[in-house]
Amino acid sequence: MDGQVDAARIQEAVREKYGEIAKSVSTGSCCEPACCGGGGGDPISGNLYSDGETHDLPPDAVAVSLGCGNPTALLPLEPGETVLDLGSGGGIDVLLSAKRVGPTGKVYGLDMTDEMLALARENQRKAGATNVEFLKGTIEAIPLPDRSVDVIISNCVINLAADKDAVLREAFRVLKPGGRFAVSDVVVQGDLPADVRRNMELWVGCIAGALQDREYTAKLRAAGFDDVELDVWRVYESAQIPAATGAEGQGRVVSAFIRARKAERACCGTDCCGR
Repeated sequence: MDGQVDAARIQEAVREKYGEIAKSVSTGSCCEPACCGGGGGDPISGNLYSDGETHDLPPDAVAVSLGCGNPTALLPLEPGETVLDLGSGGGIDVLLSAKRVGPTGKVYGLDMTDEMLALARENQRKAGATNVEFLKGTIEAIPLPDRSVDVIISNCVINLAADKDAVLREAFRVLKPGGRFAVSDVVVQGDLPADVRRNMELWVGCIAGALQDREYTAKLRAAGFDDVELDVWRVYESAQIPAATGAEGQGRVVSAFIRARKAERACCGTDCCGR
């Protein structure tokens, strides 16, 4: 699946699309929910956060919440923990996590788009979050050392990557032993038609690159993760995403919460290497 569309073309299309969204928020030219996400009318990114979670966040962080779930609600975060958000966008999940890990903790946001990073850093400044750092890079090559974070979160971003095996291997690498992986993502139950898989607009729209549910869990286990769980929480009707529907019986598109854990001690053959 991952190799059906050129990886460099996917990355450039994603960077361009989300860079334009960030610029539209920064300049105040975003005038509808479909432009910025986070609107109640958008079938994927609408109604993900409660007012209690977002009321004291910068409005631009909320306006550009482009996810398909709320990964900060998937697991407890403890004071002093280090969290990494893959594809952090405007920073909403980074800022929410920063509150929970407190001043002794640290939250990294990783994004490849300059405009999104600029917007996120401005949102960090407005929020007064001193335990946050935004990094430029791709989720296929995370710019952090081995075994350096306690928790990885992500919100509807892994489906955008062409090489998902590389993403999951990198996530496993930077997690500490016992570290947790908790993401929201778009997933397919069944098959999508080949023309959908090749459609660049549907790639950047979080549909064409979505993994099958069983493929997602298999890739996590292949990367080394244990205790893999995938729970569907939102199902999209064909009328909501008409361009992604195929023949009858194909391709139910859903949002899912995906959780996994890195074992306390990961062993290579007979020698424990602490991957």
